[in-house]
Amino acid sequence: MAAAAQAKGAGEAPNGPGRPDYSLRFTIEGHKKSISAVTFSPDGRWMASASADSPIHLHSLPSFSLHRTFNLHTGGISDAAFSADSTLLASASDDRSVRIWEITPHILQPSTAPDPGAEKGERAARLLQGHLTAVFCVAWSPRGDLVASGGMDETVRVWDVQKGRMLRVLQAHSDPVSAVQFSRDGTMIVSCSWDGYFRIWDTSTGQCLKTLVNEDNAPVASVRFTPNSKFLFTSTLDSTIRLWDYQADKVVKAYTGHLNRKYCIPAVLAADGRYLLAGSEDHKVVVWDIQTREVVASWVAHKDVVMAVAHHPTRGILATGALEKVGSPPLPGADPIIKIWMTSAALSAQEAEVAASPPQQNSAPPPVPLKEPALSAAAVNGAASPAVERTVDGGGTEMQVDA
Repeated sequence: MAAAAQAKGAGEAPNGPGRPDYSLRFTIEGHKKSISAVTFSPDGRWMASASADSPIHLHSLPSFSLHRTFNLHTGGISDAAFSADSTLLASASDDRSVRIWEITPHILQPSTAPDPGAEKGERAARLLQGHLTAVFCVAWSPRGDLVASGGMDETVRVWDVQKGRMLRVLQAHSDPVSAVQFSRDGTMIVSCSWDGYFRIWDTSTGQCLKTLVNEDNAPVASVRFTPNSKFLFTSTLDSTIRLWDYQADKVVKAYTGHLNRKYCIPAVLAADGRYLLAGSEDHKVVVWDIQTREVVASWVAHKDVVMAVAHHPTRGILATGALEKVGSPPLPGADPIIKIWMTSAALSAQEAEVAASPPQQNSAPPPVPLKEPALSAAAVNGAASPAVERTVDGGGTEMQVDA
């Protein structure tokens, strides 16, 4: 595995003091189709990846070795999310179900509900069924007692995880729901849709508290609360990420510089809260300074649309995944791999931790670190199932978003 050289692009920010310096550390193979989601656990010990090929891969840190594969869904996976205590993982699938997996055994009482996966000798901790079509997104409440899911059936559904039953159905949108998330205190759920709207709901009653829309009504690919839940980030299919003061119904910052006109590509915050990161349809990862809105890093990360981006909760570690070119057999340029990028500080910490860690039982050998130096990120400036493409046809004041 070799790091690909990346040339500095015209108009992209040069390296400088305090800029992020991500470089490629690992490439992780194993999935056979497009990477639809990657996510780190809140405690930083695990990374889960989801794909259109249906298995979910669980990797253990710091080595990134494959610890376990969850393989009961009968359709591609569009999303995956860890509970706040990192003991459970939820997955959303084209097979119209949400499944709950135990990372730590015996967190949930054994379920007596029928599960087709039991015929394979394997059982998810919970099988949540009720969506009429593919489930596109999933999120946990902070307490870990509830899961919210959004589907191609235009609804948001709220589930009691322990009981394994649906609490309520929100007739949320007039087009497929592309993202859901709980607020920090769990009292609100935000949803967004290809219909161009994003809405805030009362978790306990299901009442719609607020409806917002950008002036151009572009489809909303992703929405998430800031860590303090005072603001919202939205990613829309006009190649713009916006920071909203939702209580005042206004945009306070807008971030441009990436290409996003067709696919549902989320934006994420770096661990220190200083940077915003997103994939791009021109195969890049783009990094913005939160306060200045400046593009401080941009590099070609994959051979196709960068669909999935996740940042480690405490370290400068970035995971990315890409769309696979459609074809059977896969066409040249297929890119169903995950890439792990690290800042220099994170790399030093990871190397020291790996050296001090005993070999992990029941885990596959870890990926081999890249020996060829990769240029730092700051120095280089169909339609199939939802899990395959996550596709849709057709200012700012200073503020803290993490306090």
